Amino acid sequence: MMEAARPRARRAQEETTGPVPDVNEEKRVSAWEQMRESATLMCKSTVDETVYSGCFAGKGDLTYLQWLLHSWGWTLVVALVALIIALALGLVIGVMRTLPNKAAVLFGEAWTEFFRNIPILIQLLIWYHIVPEVVPPLKSVSPVVLACIGLGLFTSARIGQQVKAGIATIPKGQRYAGLAMGMTLTQTYRYVLLPVALRVVLPTLTSESMNIIKNSSVAYAIGVTEMIYFATQAGEETSFHSTMYLGVTILYFISAFAINRAAAVVEKRTRLHGALGGK
Repeated sequence: MMEAARPRARRAQEETTGPVPDVNEEKRVSAWEQMRESATLMCKSTVDETVYSGCFAGKGDLTYLQWLLHSWGWTLVVALVALIIALALGLVIGVMRTLPNKAAVLFGEAWTEFFRNIPILIQLLIWYHIVPEVVPPLKSVSPVVLACIGLGLFTSARIGQQVKAGIATIPKGQRYAGLAMGMTLTQTYRYVLLPVALRVVLPTLTSESMNIIKNSSVAYAIGVTEMIYFATQAGEETSFHSTMYLGVTILYFISAFAINRAAAVVEKRTRLHGALGGK
């Protein structure tokens, strides 16, 4: 009865007020209009109402798309430099934690526990607000550099833990065999242990490389103009928050996925055939 009454009510409304608009059609039109407005906005100047047909302004001006790409560049710079710092220090810390030297092991353990157990945001704020007060020359250092250092040290503790775990998977007999052949301890690590250990932990190092891209987002808290900074500022200027965050999300995915695919190629080419699951 209720279902039959609805068409009659609709016809009665059409006779008195005209055709009733289709709600679904309105939603489709509204979504299309929003997409078109978003596309137009990305080609709009950040300083006036000018809309550039190619979405790229000339010298002295900047569109929102260009601003997004510039912020993406800063995100990649911070992540790449921090990753280099993290890999270098993490390798050293991981090796130190496996040496037959109690002082070296203690230092490595302390480093790992200190940087691993403090949130990355807190560490960046300490590097930006507190460390320059203790070390005055750092007051003139760019926030980008401080973000790279803070993010690199934080990630180095995680990588150090993984390198230690990779070395621990190798039978101790290989270490003794290297030493018995006349190699020094350094040569044993260089030519016997690390080549195998790094292959073992390559998948986890890939995850850390992807994480460092995502963790770089906290650099906005100290004024680095990376993608979250862009999305926040541009969203407030235009009120198109969803458009800005969607663009940022896509670029984060592209960045992390590219690292994942590159690491997969490296893993395939460096796989130990006949060992460690290699084919």
